[in-house]
Amino acid sequence: MKPVVWGILSTARIGTVQVIPGMRKSKLVDIRGIASRSLDKAEAAARELGIPRAYGSYEELLADPEIEAVYNPLPNHLHVPLTLKALAAGKHVLCEKPIAMNAAEARQLVAARDRTGLIVEEAFMVRHARQWKRVRELVASGAIGELRTIQGFFSYYMDDPANIRSVPEWGGGGVLDIGCYPIVTSRMVTGLEPGRIVAAVRRHADLKVDWLASAIMEFPNGVIASWTCSTQVADYQRMHFVGTKGRIEVEIPFNAPKTVPCRLLIDDGSDLHGGGIRIEEVPVCDHYAAQGEDFSRAVRGEMAPVTSLESSVANMRVLDAVFESERKGGWVKL
Repeated sequence: MKPVVWGILSTARIGTVQVIPGMRKSKLVDIRGIASRSLDKAEAAARELGIPRAYGSYEELLADPEIEAVYNPLPNHLHVPLTLKALAAGKHVLCEKPIAMNAAEARQLVAARDRTGLIVEEAFMVRHARQWKRVRELVASGAIGELRTIQGFFSYYMDDPANIRSVPEWGGGGVLDIGCYPIVTSRMVTGLEPGRIVAAVRRHADLKVDWLASAIMEFPNGVIASWTCSTQVADYQRMHFVGTKGRIEVEIPFNAPKTVPCRLLIDDGSDLHGGGIRIEEVPVCDHYAAQGEDFSRAVRGEMAPVTSLESSVANMRVLDAVFESERKGGWVKL
């Protein structure tokens, strides 16, 4: 298969530190250019990463006829505007999560995709990770009996008011940044959409962004999922899937290590002290590399996109409902 020629929109840290190094591990990915609103920044990033071309504007990169696909890691409020510009320029787009500020905005991308025939995918790297494929296999096989409940937690500590996650107008706050992960993985494993949700949200007194949120989601098959996310507590992340005959604990569910195997703790429930736990190691996988490779294969028509835009709209509907529940102080139907 001929490699896909990629361009990167912005020098955002998630791209330069995580995604680009991962993508370049694949022979199907040819990162040819990187753009910034500052040519100096673009040139510095290009030198550091060994990227051949630097552009002093996003529009200049989008006008390059050799670029076939772009990765958009810009702040949340620019996800849809720049993705629409990229589609209009004839480029396929891998857009960082959350794909939009809300579901209504995300639906604009569905219309643009249908109009242009190009591929747009939300960059939820967990959908490409080996450990999550294994979790789905285990649950589907009945390894823990009938799945009854899901619990998730994702947090880190950040108190920088200049950080983009501290600006509400730019889509800051913990729910859009990390709360989206327990939502998408719960939907991914159940294969269903929640029917209703209730949430409690705490906001920063000055910055107005959410720093702590907890929610309960009910699925139509009776599964109840609960999760908490925070940007101002200690770093921690876990996902638990509990069934009638056991449970699965995903040890590092979201920022999976790239140099050591991931661990799944599979408990048969026979011993509250952990005597019934067996540990399954999932081989090392750079999920950013897998994401770039899968997207490139989709561009070449060798596979369908791993994540549909319709699924991304559905995830945004749940995120919207979290904030609706905050405003209303009760359950919200989806």
